[in-house]
Amino acid sequence: MMTKLKHLTALPEQPESGAMPVLFLGHGSPMNAIEENNFSKGWRRMGESLPKPTAVLCISAHWLTKGTYVTAMEQPVTIHDFGGFPKALFDMRYPAKGDPELALAAQESAKNNSIALTHDWGLDHGAWSVLTHLYPSANVPVVQLSLDYSLDLAEHYKLAKSLASLRKKGVLIMGSGNIVHNLRMLDWHLSTGFDWAIEANEKIKSLIRNRDHAALINYQTLGVAVKLAVPTPDHYLPLIYALALQEENEQASFFNDEAVVGSITMTSVKIDV
Repeated sequence: MMTKLKHLTALPEQPESGAMPVLFLGHGSPMNAIEENNFSKGWRRMGESLPKPTAVLCISAHWLTKGTYVTAMEQPVTIHDFGGFPKALFDMRYPAKGDPELALAAQESAKNNSIALTHDWGLDHGAWSVLTHLYPSANVPVVQLSLDYSLDLAEHYKLAKSLASLRKKGVLIMGSGNIVHNLRMLDWHLSTGFDWAIEANEKIKSLIRNRDHAALINYQTLGVAVKLAVPTPDHYLPLIYALALQEENEQASFFNDEAVVGSITMTSVKIDV
């Protein structure tokens, strides 16, 4: 399908060094959207340090589908996909515009990978709870890409690579999940992490530094600590999308690198030259 991708095609392709960075953000509790803490401050500093993107393409741990979808509406709704939190959080709205042209560009970039357009989602808290700090004025259009639970991690990695050209059009591609995310083992009395959570986080960070993407795709072979850290792949998969977009001359750096409530790490990753 050929279409006019106005503001994306109007921008000249930049050399690799001019491509937008890629982010993976450990988002943790939805309360981070309305709290002033180390994590919200870290996201805000990151947003201030980045060149302003033409749009954001977000891969959130909280949109799992059969098949891959991308939001194509002009005005995505704010989805409150959680329960048991204060009214102030449910009152929160993130009024960023959508970007149907970016949705079409993502669909076309996938080529042999099937991405379908949808108007049946919006922005879930994996997206807006961090974007409200990255871009508090909601002045950057946002599109979400779903996670197809029928694909294995190698297939997700391949799909992510097909999106690389969008970076040269000024699109910030952002994964939102958590490296360590085991809700069954939370301890609300802990301000740090269990030993196994810290061990898993450090092991995964070391593999990221060494660009060992094959090992990270096959995370289930990395030992007991990592198995506890990643009991299901949903919050881990957005990291795989970010790593798949790393170019040869790019490095990964870490921020918000803390463990909380025993079994969650907020570690976030920036990939750029």
